[in-house]
Amino acid sequence: MLNIYFGDMPEAIFNTAVFFKNTYEDSWITDEFDKAMILDVDKSTVLGNGVIESPVMGKIAPVNLSGGVKTLMLVRNMPDKVFNASTCGDNCAKWLLKIAEDEDRTINLRHLMDFGDGAFSIKILNTNQVVHSMKELVPIAGKIV
Repeated sequence: MLNIYFGDMPEAIFNTAVFFKNTYEDSWITDEFDKAMILDVDKSTVLGNGVIESPVMGKIAPVNLSGGVKTLMLVRNMPDKVFNASTCGDNCAKWLLKIAEDEDRTINLRHLMDFGDGAFSIKILNTNQVVHSMKELVPIAGKIV
């Protein structure tokens, strides 16, 4: 299940770009799940563990991926840490839910993310409530952020 703590969370890693730059592993880049996230969110194709083809910037290094993709990869590959997912756009929401399908993940959000029209299960840690739709999520998160 995806667990979200809204607002200031001192233990969350806030600067995900710097953290990613200093901790990512080459194996993350060539992992099939991570490659799918890179293609979907950044519209970029992994050519190898150190080279990604971006339609905007040409050949780039993994550290030049979008903040959203870098944060998604951190959330997926470092389950013991909590990351500031406000670096992610709404196009990352479905991936956060997919990452948390098989293993619990906790993220910090400082804004209301749109998780779409479908059903989901998200636990809001601030209130200890589980919500299953945006209709349920919005009023609770709106009081917090």
